[in-house]
Amino acid sequence: MDGNSSLRNLLTLETLSLSTTHIYPAFIFGTVTYLFIVFCNLLILITIAVRKKLHKPMFILLFNLPISDMIGATAFFPQVLLNIVTQKRLISFPACITQAFLIHFYGTGNLLILSAMAYDRYVAICCPLRYNTIMTPHTLMRIVISVWVLSFSFIIIVIILTARLKACRTNIVDLYCNNPSLLKLTCEDITVNNYYGFTASFVIQAGSLSILMYTYAQILRTCVMTNQRDARQKAMQTCGTHLVVVLILQISTAFTLISHRLDSVSPLLRRACGVSILIFPPVLDPIIYGLKVKELKYVGVNFFISNRYRTI
Repeated sequence: MDGNSSLRNLLTLETLSLSTTHIYPAFIFGTVTYLFIVFCNLLILITIAVRKKLHKPMFILLFNLPISDMIGATAFFPQVLLNIVTQKRLISFPACITQAFLIHFYGTGNLLILSAMAYDRYVAICCPLRYNTIMTPHTLMRIVISVWVLSFSFIIIVIILTARLKACRTNIVDLYCNNPSLLKLTCEDITVNNYYGFTASFVIQAGSLSILMYTYAQILRTCVMTNQRDARQKAMQTCGTHLVVVLILQISTAFTLISHRLDSVSPLLRRACGVSILIFPPVLDPIIYGLKVKELKYVGVNFFISNRYRTI
């Protein structure tokens, strides 16, 4: 009992294999990246929250994306930065479970939020006259609540199924805790975990991809048929950036999950892809949506300029 208890209470994360000369540059780079993520995403949140002009379905859905991004970044960066600066890779089992939950919660949340945003763009472009009738405040609230409830429900069951297993190993094979890595610690039967994990992953990714394919096929058809060049160009530009964000997240997530089941995949490649899921979306999302969405860019710039002059 005591031996198993110590195994469950103290785990070892994979090392970054940094030389002594690279420790502090890596720590500074990681800290700056994390602060950049928090600052830019908070900027999006504050801009949308304080400006009534942005209290529209598109921006209310977008409001949820920075929240999800900051959850993922906060679950990942502090632990990694602590490991870098102290050169200790130890993490307690409860902290590891919590980190795994938050990281999977972030990934699932992002996919569902981006799917909801794709649906909003579909209604706006393909059914503009019915947009206000379809995207009512009540419908919008149901979508937002459904995104968070589904994300929480899917992931909490995954984590509960994993937490019940007894560990017989202590080495996490990734730089951070996630469900596949935690399952590799146990010597028990994980058939139930595999079945549920596969089903949950398939439903989330296939469901979000189906919504994306359908909505963008309809958007593309509408854009081809429209005679207004400016409207067509604006729609394609807005949807193009959204499509890039979704595909990056979808492909990286799918590859990372599959690579844990294939011994032929390089561990370095798997870790790099896994880390990219936690770095690139939180960094790119505020840049893409902050600069590409005209209303958000102009209102945000005007708001902070006016506040600057007001304080002067």
